[in-house]
Amino acid sequence: MLTFNIRGENIEVTPAIREYVESKIQKLERYFNNDLNATANVNLKVYNDKNTKVEVTIPMKSLTLRAEERNGDMYAAVDLITAKLERQIRKHKTKVNRKFRDREGVGLYFANVQAENSATAVADAEEDLSVVRTKQFALKPMDQEEAILQMNLLGHDFYIFTDSESDATNIVYKRRDGKYGLIETN
Repeated sequence: MLTFNIRGENIEVTPAIREYVESKIQKLERYFNNDLNATANVNLKVYNDKNTKVEVTIPMKSLTLRAEERNGDMYAAVDLITAKLERQIRKHKTKVNRKFRDREGVGLYFANVQAENSATAVADAEEDLSVVRTKQFALKPMDQEEAILQMNLLGHDFYIFTDSESDATNIVYKRRDGKYGLIETN
């Protein structure tokens, strides 16, 4: 059973909005067995330009579903989020079924619900998971600033490097807001 934690930034979460979000996201429960206990964290934001952003995160034991959508209409954004989460579930279900077909526990999280277009969903998942190009390169020790400069020189959205101080493999990336992020590995 899904429980909901719905927050609003620059918007009051009215009972109508809460009911719409819960009814749409609860439809995802059909993909899970009855023993699902998860909390759907929903964050609704309204910006000065009246655009809305909807973020949904559903953490579970072996899978975290997460999607975000920006749209002028909040209800349309919730619909698009639901579709994104449904695609993620189908991809994961296809992957699990293919990988562990002969083992027990295939239905640990997913109920045996047939998707409307299960054949096309499987084909789409297989297409999305194929590696079309492989690159190999040596990681050069550098600091974060140099990694960001290298990333910008190459015109990429992310750059992998070895941190010269910690000797760990890290990743810098360009965020949608134009700023930079850092992923540190252990």
